[in-house]
Amino acid sequence: MRTTRKTAAVAIAAIAALGLTACSSDADGDAEATVEPTSSTSASVDTVAEPTEADIAALESITWTEGEDGIPVLEFETPLEVSTTLSRVETEGDGETLEDGMYVNLNYIGYDGETGEVAYDTYSVGGAQSYQLSETTVAPSLYDALIGQAVGSQIILGESFETTDEETGEAVELSSFTALTVESITTPLEQAEGEAVDPVDGLPVVTLDDSGVPSIEIPDADAPTELVAQPLIEGEGETVTTENTLIVNYTGWLWEDGTEFDSSWTRGEPAQFALTGVISGWTEGLAGQTVGSQVLLVVPPEMGYGSEGTDTIPADSTLVFVVDILAAL
Repeated sequence: MRTTRKTAAVAIAAIAALGLTACSSDADGDAEATVEPTSSTSASVDTVAEPTEADIAALESITWTEGEDGIPVLEFETPLEVSTTLSRVETEGDGETLEDGMYVNLNYIGYDGETGEVAYDTYSVGGAQSYQLSETTVAPSLYDALIGQAVGSQIILGESFETTDEETGEAVELSSFTALTVESITTPLEQAEGEAVDPVDGLPVVTLDDSGVPSIEIPDADAPTELVAQPLIEGEGETVTTENTLIVNYTGWLWEDGTEFDSSWTRGEPAQFALTGVISGWTEGLAGQTVGSQVLLVVPPEMGYGSEGTDTIPADSTLVFVVDILAAL
């Protein structure tokens, strides 16, 4: 049966972690100011069945070579299929061992098992991709392939996908093969650290408890009509750009009555998000800040959730955030 090829992103999406977005906004006004996992693929991956001898032989038949540009090349006879998920360590790294909860930086290039064509390549697009290595934030196949490996390891991951033929509606099986390099790990700060900045008159007053969790006192005044991005602590880390994915702790309040509507501190773990995937008040307010900083953001409605609002944010609300920038990936 002829199958309709899925998009390249879907073909290897199972090797990528589920994204985390904080305070993201969309054109329909349905976004929430909470951190929720999202996935870009509808394909399912078999992570239960044990590999057969044929699966093991298929993975062993793949040759990993380095291209002239340094990008790995997987060579194999097509079509190549596996019936489940399995991995093979091509080269053992000599760096730190990967443990649950670490933030790992990966490069990977994925191949379509039927055609041998490259489906996606991070090596040639400007940098490693970063994920938190846990069973709730990455695909099970990626977690199983990486946990216990070391920085510097090179791994081949084979996967079997079940998806739907776009023309017939029938279920079809696809296989992909991915070359992974564990480039490094990132260790986020526990909380903002650096030089304290003198408070600015007319802005909300921020108080930290013994564990660094903020509370605010909003002034009895009209809300600013333009974005405010005021450092409370200036960190000494790298400068954040719009291309970064950030690890942060944050709390958000309504200027109008001081109601808290969202907090990663309350949830008990930092949030991770791409700075291009959040409300414009966050993108513009955090770009140019440094890792380690604590930043007070006052976001006017047009740079937040506008006239639509969300379930927890009324329409036309001015938002106040305190953000600890713990890492930039």
